[in-house]
Amino acid sequence: MPGLHSTIPTLTDGVVTLRAPTDDDIEGSFEQCQDPASQRWTRIPVPYTRDDAKTYLRHIIPGGWETDREWCFVVEARDDTGTPRFAGSISLRNEDEARAEIAYGAHPWVRGRGVMERACRLLLDWGFAERDLQTVSWSARRGNWASRRLAWRLGFTVEGSMRSWLPQRGELADVWVGTLLRGDVRSPGSPWLESVRIVGDRVVVRTMREADLPRIVETRSDPDTQRWLQGARETAPHTMASNAGFVDARLEEAADGQAVHWAIADPVTDDYLGQVSLTGVVHRREADLAYWAHPSSRGRGTTSEAVRLVVRHCAIPFEDGGLGLHRLTANAAVGNDASQRLLERAGFTRIGLENRSTLLPDGTFVDTVLYDQLVDPHKPR
Repeated sequence: MPGLHSTIPTLTDGVVTLRAPTDDDIEGSFEQCQDPASQRWTRIPVPYTRDDAKTYLRHIIPGGWETDREWCFVVEARDDTGTPRFAGSISLRNEDEARAEIAYGAHPWVRGRGVMERACRLLLDWGFAERDLQTVSWSARRGNWASRRLAWRLGFTVEGSMRSWLPQRGELADVWVGTLLRGDVRSPGSPWLESVRIVGDRVVVRTMREADLPRIVETRSDPDTQRWLQGARETAPHTMASNAGFVDARLEEAADGQAVHWAIADPVTDDYLGQVSLTGVVHRREADLAYWAHPSSRGRGTTSEAVRLVVRHCAIPFEDGGLGLHRLTANAAVGNDASQRLLERAGFTRIGLENRSTLLPDGTFVDTVLYDQLVDPHKPR
């Protein structure tokens, strides 16, 4: 690779180094691309051979610098023995007009150590200062939560998603897209709301998972669920295919600081028993509570307990790991007596009635009972 080191600068913060590739990186690059996560979320060839690694390091990276189309670095960090080691690669893809797209990939050994965040900060500083960039974009296949969380920590604003946009081995995948401007603060612009695991006597509330989807579909397909929750907002019949993005959509709302959704689960089997949600979250102020129960869990008190666990979590100060909210609201349709009893047992007070504001599946409107409660961190629950 003659002349390469005179083209690619070396950047370091004393812990992580961005540098030109060498043949010593071939094995590390090859190992990284055998990793299932790397193959799932990137467009690398599969299978990936050592010849592919050689081509990437010897030709593709230098070629990007020579044409000024992609400024790519090898990431180097020290392992637990203090030995410098290949940690991945990172680049800015030149989009002209003071714009570039950031891309990164980590070797499995370095994940969870903060190395790629350091590498991205080095690269962004260099790009804004030395390439006079105004805007850096980020994109990732929908569901790549590790990439999205890193972009969030760096201060990227997620602008939304694009359907069937990313070509990957013969398919077009949905992608998230975000931007970071030169003058933006390099830190999160909103809280990432975590559905922390809370253990009760009969239930656990936890993050929703893709494995919950079959029982979520059963719950949404249940006549009693549809009777009170469907209205004009839901589409029946519910199938695995029609609900394919259900879990990701709820996790996205949490990542945007808009809502928190918990799965109610059996503490022994971990089976999905229902859901508790806080929507319209106003940081350190208020949120609206909603819930539903899987048909198998009704009449067992599991939903009531889950709601009480979530309400208690709302009272814990934000800095102590809770949500630190001041007020909660909720509602139930007139006629849904079970839901009204649940709210009252959980400490909610009836505050009013909205005339004909709930639309039922049969096209009729019914009154809605409104509830609220002030969240008191000192009140026993």
